[in-house]
Amino acid sequence: MTPQRLAVLEALRSVSCHPTADELFDSVRRRLPRVSLATVYRNLELLARMGLATAISVPGMPRRFDGDTREHLHVRCERCGRIADAHLRGAVPLPEPPRTVAGFGVRGWHLELVGLCPACRRSSARRGPRGRAERER
Repeated sequence: MTPQRLAVLEALRSVSCHPTADELFDSVRRRLPRVSLATVYRNLELLARMGLATAISVPGMPRRFDGDTREHLHVRCERCGRIADAHLRGAVPLPEPPRTVAGFGVRGWHLELVGLCPACRRSSARRGPRGRAERER
């Protein structure tokens, strides 16, 4: 574990959001001023391969990372892209995926919940039926 890798891991685990490498770079740079963005990217990818972080890929969006590697779901805002942990109480345990499907060796799977985050819901409530902001009365 290099000092740079440890700094990236500690920065990732210190936040509850799911940052991109660019977002995490600022935090790591406060601790290691000479660290490069490429080093942060490389170490995040390596930490994910090592199982010490989780990479979250959503088509059309920057890759995000999670320092909480315990099994849990995520919920994503379909408007702004914010991702949050979804801790569901009383949820039925998900079944184990089959080992092979259509000739593919299955290594894992994910389930994503999608909706509107609190900020986007508030924004929607202030808009009229055609998406225009309501006038103050």
